[in-house]
Amino acid sequence: MNITEKILSNKYGKEVSPGEIIEVDVDLVMSHDGTSPPAIKVFEKIAKNVWDNSKIAIVFDHTVPPNTIGSAEFHKVAREFAWKQELKHFYHHGEGICHQVLPEKGLVEPGKIIVGADSHTCTYGAFNAFSTGMGSTDIAMVYATGKTWFMIPEAFKIDVTGDLGKNTFAKDIILNIIGEIGSDGASYKAIEFFGDTLDKIGVSDRMTIANMAIEMGAKNGIMEPNQQTIEYLKKRTNKTNFNIFKSDKDSSYEKEFYFDINDMEPQIACPSNVDNIKPISKVEGIAIDQGFIGSCTNGRLEDLKSAADVLKDKKVHEDVRLIISPASAEIYKSAIEKDYIQIFIEAGAIVCNPGCGPCLGGHMGVLSKGETAIATTNRNFKGRMGDPKSYIYLSNSKVVANSAINGFISQP
Repeated sequence: MNITEKILSNKYGKEVSPGEIIEVDVDLVMSHDGTSPPAIKVFEKIAKNVWDNSKIAIVFDHTVPPNTIGSAEFHKVAREFAWKQELKHFYHHGEGICHQVLPEKGLVEPGKIIVGADSHTCTYGAFNAFSTGMGSTDIAMVYATGKTWFMIPEAFKIDVTGDLGKNTFAKDIILNIIGEIGSDGASYKAIEFFGDTLDKIGVSDRMTIANMAIEMGAKNGIMEPNQQTIEYLKKRTNKTNFNIFKSDKDSSYEKEFYFDINDMEPQIACPSNVDNIKPISKVEGIAIDQGFIGSCTNGRLEDLKSAADVLKDKKVHEDVRLIISPASAEIYKSAIEKDYIQIFIEAGAIVCNPGCGPCLGGHMGVLSKGETAIATTNRNFKGRMGDPKSYIYLSNSKVVANSAINGFISQP
C-alpha cells in the first residue's frame, strides 16, 4: 500500500483500495475569511453546536485587514461564529496565511486527515498528512459531524533526483513537474513525491512542492518526512513521537515519473496556464509592471532571503512596483531581525502585512488591463491577479527580485 492508502485505511479501520468510497473521522478542519461565512450559513441550517471546538481552525488571511464593506461583513460573521462556538484555533489578528499558520501552530502532524475550504490545503502533505481542499458546503458538514467521505484515489509516484543550482529552488522543481504532467494530468490522483532531492531539501521547500499538487488536478500531494521535517514537527507540536506512514516497497502506482534536476534552469509558468512552462532562457527580456513575492507557495523566510540577496544595495526599476508579503507574522518578524525588510524598503519595494491579497487579485496589488506581473504565487489564470487582459508569469523569488530590478524577466 502507498502512503495515502495507509492513512485512509488506518482511519477507516480496514484496508481500502482505489475507487472505494469511505466515510472517515477528520482530525482538523480549516476555513478562512473568504470561505468561512458560506460554510457557517449552511452549518446553521443543520446544527447548533460544532462537533469539536478544538479541531476547527479559522484563519483571516485573504483580505486582511478588510478592504471593502463586504469583506468586513465576512470577517464579522466568522468572528461571531468563532466566539459563539468558542473555537480554540481562531487566528484573526494578522497571524498570516492559513497554510503557513497551521503548521507553525503545531496543528499539522503525520497521519492526520485534514480538510480545508481552500484548494491549497494539500500543502500539509509535506508533513505526511492526508490533506485536501473541499467546498464550503462539505466543510459545514464537517463542522457539524466531524466526518466526511472520500473516494480512494489512484496514486502517481514522482521521483526527483539531482541537486539544485544557485538560481533554482523547489518552485522550479514543481513547475517542471507540472509542465510535464499537465494541469489536469493528475485529476483526483494522490501524488507521492520521492527521491534523493526531497531527502535533502528543507521544510519550506517541501511545502512548496506539496502546495502545488493541486495545480495538476491532484486530490492530494504527500511525502515521507525527512529529518528536517521531524525536527520541525517536534519543535512545533512539543511531541517526540509521530505516526509516520511510508509506502511499501511493492506499492503499485497508476503512473511513475522520474525527474533529474541537475541541469535545470529556473522554470517560468507563462500566461495563462500553470502548465505552460518554459525555461527562463526562452522568456528573458519580457517587460514587467509588477513583481510579487509572497503567498502560501513562496512567502517563507528562505524566499525572502533569496530576494534580499538579490536586492541588497540595488533599486527596483522605476517602471516596476515590487510587492512583498511574508507568509506569516512570525516570518515577518524574523525578516525584520535579519534586516531583509530594511533591504526591501531601501530598494523601493512595498512591504505588506502577511496575507493572500495580491495572489488572488483581491487586495494590495491588483493588475490593470495590459499589465504584466511576475510572481512567486501558484496560479496565472486569466484574471487571477486583476484584469482578465493582464498577464502573469510564475517563478521563484530570486527571479522575481532580479526582474524587478531590471524591469524585465531576467535570470540573476
